[in-house]
Amino acid sequence: QVQLVESGGGLVQAGESLRLSCGASESISSFTVMGWYRQAPGKQRELVANIVSGGSTNYADSVKGRFTISRDIAKNTVYLQMNSLKPEDTAVYYCNARRSWARAYWGQGTQVTVSL
Repeated sequence: QVQLVESGGGLVQAGESLRLSCGASESISSFTVMGWYRQAPGKQRELVANIVSGGSTNYADSVKGRFTISRDIAKNTVYLQMNSLKPEDTAVYYCNARRSWARAYWGQGTQVTVSL
């Protein structure tokens, strides 16, 4: 089973930055898509950003221009650079990976809290 481990969450003030990391137990180049989702209390889990195997990226409108998803294939790691953080970014952030014809995998999540 593929394992994904998120790290880098924490408590920051509005306007500050965090970088989340998602380390995978298998080569990330083998995944069709990897992405970051988040879930705030009382809300549905939502897509934040993803990166397709060829390198194309997609972002939720709410984070576009502030967040950047990237990958380091040699390190089996996907990153989410979060700049200009807002209180509404507060959520548990989850790493996701999937292959064509296969199940999706999820990490356990990392808490991001943004205070005023």
